[in-house]
Amino acid sequence: MSNVDQSLDGLSQQEKEKLKELMEKDAKSERRLNRPWTLLVALLSAVMVLVYFYGAGVAPLSIQYHLGVYVLITFVLVFLLYPAGQGQAARIGAAMLAGIVGSVLVSSFVVYDSPTAFYQQVQMFKETLEFDGWAVAWEQDLGRLHYFVLAIFPLAAVVRFLDLWMEKNAPNSPSASDLLLALAVGAAVIYWIHQFEQLNYRAGAENELDMLISLVGILLSLEVCRRVLGWSITLIGLGMLAFGLFGPYLPELFAHRGFSLDRLATSLFLTTNGLFGVMASVLATYVILFIFFGAFLQKSGAGQFFIDLPLALAGRSTGGPAKVAVLSSALFGSVSGSAIANTVSSGAFTIPMMKRAGFKPHVAGGIEPAASIGGMFLPPIMGAGGFLMAELTGTPYSTIMVLSIGPAILYFLSIYFMVHFEAKKHGLVGIQGEEIPHWKQVLKSGWYFALPLIIITILLLTGRSAGNAAFWATLSCIAVSWVQKETRMGPKEIWEAILLGARNTLVVGATMGVIGVIVGVISLTGMGLKFSDLIISLAGGSLILALVLIALASLVLGMGVPVTAAYLIVAVLAVPALGEFGVAVIAAHMIVYWLSQDSNITPPVCVAAYAGAAIAGSDPWKTGWTAFKFAKMLYVMPMLFAFVPAILMDGSFAEIAQAYFSATLGTIAFGAFAMGYLRRTTNLVEWILLGVGTFLLYWPSLYTDAAGLGIIALVWFLQGRASGSSQGVAQQTR
Repeated sequence: MSNVDQSLDGLSQQEKEKLKELMEKDAKSERRLNRPWTLLVALLSAVMVLVYFYGAGVAPLSIQYHLGVYVLITFVLVFLLYPAGQGQAARIGAAMLAGIVGSVLVSSFVVYDSPTAFYQQVQMFKETLEFDGWAVAWEQDLGRLHYFVLAIFPLAAVVRFLDLWMEKNAPNSPSASDLLLALAVGAAVIYWIHQFEQLNYRAGAENELDMLISLVGILLSLEVCRRVLGWSITLIGLGMLAFGLFGPYLPELFAHRGFSLDRLATSLFLTTNGLFGVMASVLATYVILFIFFGAFLQKSGAGQFFIDLPLALAGRSTGGPAKVAVLSSALFGSVSGSAIANTVSSGAFTIPMMKRAGFKPHVAGGIEPAASIGGMFLPPIMGAGGFLMAELTGTPYSTIMVLSIGPAILYFLSIYFMVHFEAKKHGLVGIQGEEIPHWKQVLKSGWYFALPLIIITILLLTGRSAGNAAFWATLSCIAVSWVQKETRMGPKEIWEAILLGARNTLVVGATMGVIGVIVGVISLTGMGLKFSDLIISLAGGSLILALVLIALASLVLGMGVPVTAAYLIVAVLAVPALGEFGVAVIAAHMIVYWLSQDSNITPPVCVAAYAGAAIAGSDPWKTGWTAFKFAKMLYVMPMLFAFVPAILMDGSFAEIAQAYFSATLGTIAFGAFAMGYLRRTTNLVEWILLGVGTFLLYWPSLYTDAAGLGIIALVWFLQGRASGSSQGVAQQTR
C-alpha cells in the first residue's frame, strides 16, 4: 500500500483501513523496519537494480547468476519485510520451522560428521521402513536420528524466546526466526548458484547434500509464498506435492507411478523445471525490469498527465467521469500491469468524480476495476502474463504486443460504450461547473511524459530485447522528469523509485516456489496430458463447451492464486486440449490469458472489484457483479480468438481488416445490448433483436455485417418511432 497512499488522501481513515484489509487479500502488509534494517533492505534493493540493469544494458549474466540473484534477494527480502503472521499460531509456527532448520544443522555437524552422513542415515531408515516396517527400521537403522527430532523442540523454544525478546526490545526489526530462515534460504540458493555446473553433470544422480539442500529450499520457498500471499496458494502447492508423492493410490483418472520425496525435491529445486524454471526466468528476464520502469515512470510525474489528458478529452461528454476512468485506466494499466494497483491508483481520483456526476456508488466502484483489468491486455506492459506467454510459445514479446493491441482496444471500446449507454439511460451528463483545460493544452504541456512509452515500444518493435528496451526507457524517465522543476528526479527520488520497484517485485516473486512446484509436478507426472484428455472428453467435441470448462477452471483457480499464476497453470493444462480442437497455439494462450483475469472482477473473490467498492463506499458484492457486467468483453474476446483467427493477425490483409471492422461494429452493438439501451431502455423484443444483431456483426463477413446493421437500424427506428408516439400522446394530454 505504500506506493498508493498518496492517491488515497481523499478517503477517510476508516475507508483506508478497509481498503488495506482488502488489498491484503492480494498480498500481506509489510512490516515497518527501523533504520539499520531499512538500510539493509535498501542495499539489497539497489543490488537487485544494478545487477539486472547491468545484465540488460551492458552485458548478459550467466544463467545461474541471472536466476539465482533474483531468487536470493527476493526470498531474503520477504523474510525481512513480511512477518510470519499476526496471530500467535503463525509466530510459533515460524519458530518451529526455524527449529527444524536448526536441528538439520545440529544433526549435520554435531550429531553426525557431515550433512552427507546425516542424510545417508535418513535414507537407510526410510528404505527399511518402506520394505520391512516401522519396528525393524526403528531397531536397525534409527541410529542417532532421534536426536534430530528431540533437538527441534528446544531449538524452537530458544528461537521463540528470542522472538519475544526482540518484539519487546526491537519491535520494528525482523524476528530471530525471520533472520534464521533468511540465512537458511540464502544458503540454499547460494549453494544452487555455486554448484550449478556440477548439478548439471550429476543430474539424476544427486548426492545426499543435494537432496538435503533441496528439501530445505522447497520448504522455505513455500513459507515465502505463505507470508506474502497467504495459505490459499500455499495449500495448492502442498496439495501438488502430495499428488506427486501418492500417485499410485489415486483414482485411475489421476493415478501415476508416484515419486519419492527426494526425487521430487531435487527435481523441483535443483533443475530448471521447478523453482528456477519458467516463472523465475520470466521474472528475472522481463518482469523485474518493467516493474522498475513503472516505478521510475510513476516518480517522473507521468501519473498526473495520465489523469489530466483523459479528463480533458472526455470529461464534459455524456457520462464523462466514467469515460475518464476508462481512458485513464488504459494509460495507467499500460505501464502498471496490475488490475488491483490500477484500480487503487486511478480509482482514488475517478470513483469520487463518478459519484459526484450522479453514478450510483456500486456502479462507480464497478466501472473502475472493469476498466483496470484491461491494463493486463494493453501493451507495452501486459503484466507478467504477457512475458510468460512469450516464453511459453517461443514468440518474441514484440509480436505478442502487436497481436494484443487490437483486442485490448476492443476491450476498452466495449466498456466505453457501455458507460455511454449507462449514462444515457440515467440521464447523466459530463462534469459541470469545473474548469477543464482543452486537451490540446494538456497535450502541449505534458506530451513528453509519453516519451518513455514511445521509446520502449519503438525499441521492442525494432528487435531490441525486452530487458534492453526497459533499460533505456527507464533512463528516459529520469530525463523526462527534468523538463519541469517540480518533477525532477534527483538522487533521493531515484533511490525512492528503486525501493518502490524492488518491493513491487516481491508480490509476484513470492509465487516462484509454489508455481515451480505446481508446474514441475505437472511435468513430472504427465498430468497435463491427462487434463487435456479430460477436457476433450467432457466437451464432447464442442469447442464452445471446452471454452466454458476452461473459463470455469480459470475462475476457480483464480480464487486461490494470483491471476498470473492462474494463467500459467491453466496454460500448462488446457492449451494442449485447445490444440486438439484446431486452435493455434498463440490463440490458445490468448484465450487462457484473457479468461485467467476473470477472478479479479467475478464474485465471490474479485479483489479488484472489492478495492473499488472500498473507495466508492459501496456494497462489495453488488460492486463485484456490476464490475462483471461491465467486463463482459472478457468472455467475448476468447470466442473471437477461437473462431476468428484473423483477430490475431492470422490471415490476409483483407481478412484481418474485415475481422476488425466486424468486431468494432459488434463491440458498439454489444455495449447497447449489455446495457439494454440504444435510444431508450429496450423492451424484451428489442433486446433480443439487439443480441441477434450483435452476433451477426461479430461474424466477419459483409453479408452478416449488413444483416446485423439492418437489425440494429430496425431497433433504432422502432425506438425512435415509439419515442415520437409517446411525445405526441403527452402533447395531446396537455
